[in-house]
Amino acid sequence: MTQDPGQLGHPGDPGHRLDNGEPITTVVFDLGAVLIDWDPRHMYRSMFADETAMEDFLATVTTPEWNHEQDRGRTLAEATAILLAQHPEHADLIEAYYGRWDEMLGEPIADTVEIARQLKARGVRLLALTNWSAETFPRARHRLTFLDEFDGVLVSGTVGLVKPDPAIYLLLVERHDVDVARCVFVDDSLRNVEAAAQLGFDAIHFRSPEQLANELRQRGMLAPLD
Repeated sequence: MTQDPGQLGHPGDPGHRLDNGEPITTVVFDLGAVLIDWDPRHMYRSMFADETAMEDFLATVTTPEWNHEQDRGRTLAEATAILLAQHPEHADLIEAYYGRWDEMLGEPIADTVEIARQLKARGVRLLALTNWSAETFPRARHRLTFLDEFDGVLVSGTVGLVKPDPAIYLLLVERHDVDVARCVFVDDSLRNVEAAAQLGFDAIHFRSPEQLANELRQRGMLAPLD
């Protein structure tokens, strides 16, 4: 089969969407688990001798639903007070969540960062849309030096909206003049990806840097493998 020259991924060619053929001008990245490693287990393994007990604590006390509200804008003090009232027997563990939050942050995911840099070199505009507390994001920013190469970052906690609420995607579009028909959205959360797709983004469910690179090569956005 002869490959369409527009799919070859030559430098200067930002690639084309597979569904509508439009040239891709912008890629929107999620941050956590896509460009930076964040996991409360990094910290809590120093406080639990038993992995099962740790997983139970994360599933029933500091739940994803609880954390989601901080991403929406709830203060860390209020969030901590709520759990202390509900689970006083776990006071030390609960207070450590934000007291030692910095220990939950791992390293940038080097292979995905490199993908972003290759896209930037091809003239693709880079944006980030992240569910992240307005209070903890500044604590992490010095670890996110790759964001210096991005054209904009929208942090959920600063605007009181969270993915997958369509309103936060539309706010990103408005603030950064995004042409959704020429945009790729990348996120490790399937529900966030599905919400983006419903709004017209070319949405990619991130599972690994290798998988993402393959998806982007299909769109002609990265050079083919030798």
